[in-house]
Amino acid sequence: MNLIRIYLRTLGLLAPAARLAWVLAVANLLLAAAQFAEPVLFGRVIDTLSLAQNNPGAFRWSALGVLLAAWCGFGLFNIVCSTLVALYADRLAHRERQRVLTDYFEHVLELPLAYHSATHSGRLMKIMLQGTDALFGLWLAFFRDNLAAFVSFFVLLPLALVLNWRLALVLLVLCAIFAALTAFVMRKTESLQKHVEDNYSELAERASDTLGNVAIVHSFTRVEAEVSGLKTVIDRLLAAQIPVLSWWAVVAVLTRASTTLTLLTIVVLGALLNARGLASIGEIVTFTGFATMLIARLQDAVWFVNRVFSEAPRLAEFFAVFDTTPAIRDRPDAVDPGRVRGQVAFDDVSFSYDGKRPAVADLTFIAAPGERIALVGSTGAGKSTAMSLLYRAFDPQSGAIRIDGRDVRDMTLASLRRNIGVVFQEGLLFNRSVAENLRIGKPDATDAELRDAAARAQALEFIDRDPNGLDARVGERGRLISGGERQRLAIARALLKEPPILILDEATSALDAKTEAKLLVALEEVMRGRTTFVIAHRLATIRRADRILMFEHGRVVEAGSFDELMHKGGPFAELAKAQYLSAEPPAPPPAGPDEIRAAE
Repeated sequence: MNLIRIYLRTLGLLAPAARLAWVLAVANLLLAAAQFAEPVLFGRVIDTLSLAQNNPGAFRWSALGVLLAAWCGFGLFNIVCSTLVALYADRLAHRERQRVLTDYFEHVLELPLAYHSATHSGRLMKIMLQGTDALFGLWLAFFRDNLAAFVSFFVLLPLALVLNWRLALVLLVLCAIFAALTAFVMRKTESLQKHVEDNYSELAERASDTLGNVAIVHSFTRVEAEVSGLKTVIDRLLAAQIPVLSWWAVVAVLTRASTTLTLLTIVVLGALLNARGLASIGEIVTFTGFATMLIARLQDAVWFVNRVFSEAPRLAEFFAVFDTTPAIRDRPDAVDPGRVRGQVAFDDVSFSYDGKRPAVADLTFIAAPGERIALVGSTGAGKSTAMSLLYRAFDPQSGAIRIDGRDVRDMTLASLRRNIGVVFQEGLLFNRSVAENLRIGKPDATDAELRDAAARAQALEFIDRDPNGLDARVGERGRLISGGERQRLAIARALLKEPPILILDEATSALDAKTEAKLLVALEEVMRGRTTFVIAHRLATIRRADRILMFEHGRVVEAGSFDELMHKGGPFAELAKAQYLSAEPPAPPPAGPDEIRAAE
């Protein structure tokens, strides 16, 4: 995206506030035109006074009074109009920044898990904050300075040519030099600025990654190493940034030098023209004012180009994320079926993350409403992937998944996920209160309902142990409570949702044996009447399943009840003996001779 396209799109985002934007634009046009009245009137006043000095009898106070009154009128208009433009431009920019930030945040949340898996959250946060800051700055500058500056060129130069084309040539040459110099610096620094933004992104990712894993940093004494790594990124950032700053510093120096040179040129040329009768003293004064204003506008223009140029990589990243089309989205004819009965059918479903190695292949099975199905197999066998396909974290490359006979892709995402409750292997919590985390399952739940769900999930005891109870904060990602407590809150959250389809992805893995035993009683009640898929490594959980699906390399290689599969002596029986049954408490060893004699 080139600078012009980026800038036009930046302004295009103001469409929801188009009426106020157009009012501000028109006000800027009037303001730009009115500002040039002052140097013209000043020149006229000088000519009037010069005429009075040469011919006192011809001096008219009324003419001077009209000029001075007009000067005051234009001056007051400029002050009032500038103040109003600045005030409402500020309001517009702040309001639209918050709107775009909200839209970006919503868009990012709607992007599929595959996108978030490949994109660092720190990078997305950096793009959101820096992108909206850049938009805010450009909007504000457009209405306060940039628009008036560019309009000024179209008013000033024709006006200058009409007043005295010879003196106007000086201003035209000045504009040409500025344009050439700015274009030259832009070409020199374009690739450098892109490199600067790449380093900023790396800095955000590294800092976020380190802060998100501070426990590892402490336990492996990596504070010094992580700080050193961050300093290395900062050094690369500075190495890329300084050449860019140097080139634009050259432009700033030449801009200041041009002020003196231009004014000197106008005075010298004006004196020569005055001596030949080709320019009045008032015209020289007028063009001196024009030159001062033009240089100020050129400085604004250079600053504007520099600003857009430096913000362009950030805005390009921002628009790139905004333009990312969610792979998982509602079809145009998607429907909301309401609460489903819970029959789930996988029909020859295949899916691959990388397009090379299948995560699930030719997966076919049917779960009846209210049936409890355990998914077992070694790590990476495809169990969690199959369940992710059910609630459309991903879509299969082939085959179909149906609920009550309807393809899940023909249901709206909101209605599909409203019918499915998921308890993940890791208890995922927001840095909010216990009550707020629980109400994610049911936003309108009363405190009594929260306490009931917590009690059923064996979580009420530790909630009541905190003086703040349901209002206690759990910390970032739930770090203020233990892993088992996080998991129990996640289960309570699922209980509140009361979904017809329930997925328990290693839901009891973080619990001790005593708490798990209590929780299994609660889950028994919760699973009754619901289609439940249990991904588990605990034998007690698997034994309670109506049917077990044994996964290997993304395929179901065996299906049946626990006793049936153990009787077959196939892959499940081997896995159970090696992984599940070995975890059962071993029988006490037989007593030896010494123990027998001691007992006697």
